[in-house]
Amino acid sequence: MRILITNDDGINAPGLAVLQDIAAEIAGPEGEVWTVAPAFEQSGVAHCISYTHPTMIAKMGERRYAAEGSPADCVLAGIHDVMKDTPPDLVLSGVNRGNNSAENALYSGTLGGAMEAALQGVPAMALSQYLGPENYTIDNPFEASAQHGAEVIRKILAASPPESSDYRLFYNINFPPVLAANVKGTRVTTQGFRPDTCFSVEAHSSPSGRKFLWVKGGNQQVQTAPGSDASANLDGYISVTPMRADLTAQDAMESLKAIE
Repeated sequence: MRILITNDDGINAPGLAVLQDIAAEIAGPEGEVWTVAPAFEQSGVAHCISYTHPTMIAKMGERRYAAEGSPADCVLAGIHDVMKDTPPDLVLSGVNRGNNSAENALYSGTLGGAMEAALQGVPAMALSQYLGPENYTIDNPFEASAQHGAEVIRKILAASPPESSDYRLFYNINFPPVLAANVKGTRVTTQGFRPDTCFSVEAHSSPSGRKFLWVKGGNQQVQTAPGSDASANLDGYISVTPMRADLTAQDAMESLKAIE
């Protein structure tokens, strides 16, 4: 198997090193792992692409490239340039430092990379490590994802349904904020919603008196509805949420027929 990996925390992020090991285990001794990752941190850029300016890309080592762009840019670079002669069989994005459960999924550059791969017709998964009191201060906060990542990916590959939509499936995987030994298992979940934890801004003044706004996140330890991703994560389970890039609100279609 030929695997392309990327992330949104940047090419030197420890989570990418964890993903390299996971991908190598999946690819096997006869496989290949290629890296095209952002040269600098790109957290929160979602699915943006550098449409109005070029993206510089540099070779950092064997099968390892850094691009001055978003995770989606990196996937485009990997598929259409770096690996254009022999495209990847699978794209993995992560392992993100922090969860991409619930509403975080909408902002996530980690998911943006996986989504772009799916739009390009390549199977894709985004991996994120939830942080909390149990794992935030340990030597390796990625312990749970490092030990359980390859197994979960194999199970998803084995169970993935045949594609039946123009918008291909991709998978949002979140590892719980617990030690690896305390992971209870895996749950297939919906995307949750944390009430009253949306982003906000906090104002600060510079020494010159100018006003600056910092984006401020909400409490990540809030439970979501039963059967949803953050709920499973906070209960000690790995969550796997199948997603598509189709944003149509199907539940609103029938009532809106009245405007026709």
